[in-house]
Amino acid sequence: MNKRLQVLKYLFADLLAAAAAWTLFYLYRKIYIEPEKFHKDVPLKFDEKFFYALFFIPIIWLLLYYLTGVYKNIYRKSRLKEVGQTFMMSFIGVLVIFFTLLLDDEIVSYRNYYQSILVLLSLHFGITATLRFILSSITNNKIHYRKIGFNTLLVGSNENALKLFNEIENQEKSSGNRFIGFVHVDNKNGFSSELIKKIPHLGELTDLKNLIKEKEIEEVIIAIESSEHENIGKIVNELDYQGILIKVIPDMYDILSGSVKMTSIFGEPLIVISREIMPAWEQSLKRIFDVLISLFVLIVFGWLYLIIAIAVKLTSKGPVFYSHERIGWHGKPFYIHKFRSMYIDAEKSGPALSSKNDPRITPLGLFMRKVRLDEFPQFYNVLIGDMSVVGPRPERQFFIDQIVIKAPHYKHLHKVRPGITSWGQVKYGYAENVEQMIERLKYDVIYIENMSIGVDLKILIYTCLIVIQGRGK
Repeated sequence: MNKRLQVLKYLFADLLAAAAAWTLFYLYRKIYIEPEKFHKDVPLKFDEKFFYALFFIPIIWLLLYYLTGVYKNIYRKSRLKEVGQTFMMSFIGVLVIFFTLLLDDEIVSYRNYYQSILVLLSLHFGITATLRFILSSITNNKIHYRKIGFNTLLVGSNENALKLFNEIENQEKSSGNRFIGFVHVDNKNGFSSELIKKIPHLGELTDLKNLIKEKEIEEVIIAIESSEHENIGKIVNELDYQGILIKVIPDMYDILSGSVKMTSIFGEPLIVISREIMPAWEQSLKRIFDVLISLFVLIVFGWLYLIIAIAVKLTSKGPVFYSHERIGWHGKPFYIHKFRSMYIDAEKSGPALSSKNDPRITPLGLFMRKVRLDEFPQFYNVLIGDMSVVGPRPERQFFIDQIVIKAPHYKHLHKVRPGITSWGQVKYGYAENVEQMIERLKYDVIYIENMSIGVDLKILIYTCLIVIQGRGK
C-alpha cells in the first residue's frame, strides 16, 4: 500500500480537472458570452492571459484542497461524503475566482454573471467529482476484495475478541482490516485457545507502544471483556496520541468519554474514537499563523535577540542558549531552545524544577522570566514544526514519568504540538513541583478539548499583557 502514490494520483486528477474545467469555461466565454457582449463572433485565440490562468488556477485549487484536508486519510474515503465535500469546495473556490478574476468583466446583463458562475461550478465540480469517484471506487474495490488492507491489532483475548475477529474475517466484502495479532489485557483472564490458532499472540498492554511501531499498526480494535473494563482508560491513554485509528465494540460506549461517532463495518458496528481535535482547515490555518508569527518575531526582533545574547554572555559564565530534550507531538522527543536564565551546572545534582526564590537563576534570568524573554528562541522551534505558538508546555521525560503515575491522562497533551504559551502557562507560569504540573494539566486538557483559532488569540492577548506588565513567574 503506497500512500504517497495514492496522494499523487489524487493530486494529478485534481490538477487535470481544474485545468480542463478552466479551459472549457474559457471556450464557453469565447463562444457564448463575448459574442453577446460585442454583437459579433470573437476569434478563438488562446492568449497569454489564458496560459497564466491555466498555470496558476489549478495550483490555487490544490492549495485549497490541501488546507482543507482532502489528501489526509487517502485510503479511508466515503464516496458519498467526498462528493458533498467536493461540491462545497468547488462552490467556495468558484466564488473566489469570480470575485477576483471575473467580476470586472464587461457584460450585457447580470444574467451573464449568474451563467458564468453556474457553468464554471458545473464544469469544475462535475469533472473533479467524477475523477475522484473513479479513484475512490477503485480503492474501495481493492479494499473489499482484500488487495489493500490496514495493519490491525486486536486488544482483547477472549470471547469478545474471538467473536469480533470471526465477524470481520467472514465478511463477504472486507472492511480492510488485516489482523497482525492480538494482545491480552489481564494475565488472570488468559486468552482464548481458539483465537491463538487464528492470529498470533503478540504480548500484553505494556507492549502496545513498541508493537505499533514494530508492526506498523494503522488501526487498533478494542474488544475486551466486561471484567476488564477497568483497563479501558489505560488502553485509550496509551493509544490516543499514536496517530492510529481506534475502534471499540459498542457495549463499551457508556464508559468512554470524549468525541465519538458510530460507524458500521458492514455486519459489525463499531465505535470510532475521534482523534480530530480541530477541523483540517483550522489546523492548517493554525500552522500558517505559527509560521507567519515566528518569521515576524525572528526578523523584526532580530536586534533584540542580539542584545539579549550579549547581556547573557556578559552577566554570567556559560553559553548564551540552553537546549534540552523535551517530549512533543505524538510523544516524539525534540530539543527546545531558550536563552540561558540559570548559572551553569544548575542541574548537576539531577533534574529539578525552578522555584520562586531559586538561587540557580541569574539576576538577568529572573528579569527574562518575568517578561518571558527567555522563551524567544523557541520561535525557531515553532518555525521548524517542533512547537506551536499556543499549546501545552513540553516537559522532560523525567517529570512526565512522575506525572503519569498520578495523572495518566497527561498523555492527552501529546495529541497536539507543545507551545510557547498556553492557558496553563498563563495561569501558573513555571510549575515549581509535580503537584503544580498536575494542577496546571487540567487547564491544558480543557484547552485541547476546546482548541480553536479564537481561543489561541485570547491566550496570546493575555500572554502579551503578562509580558508588558512583567507578571511572569
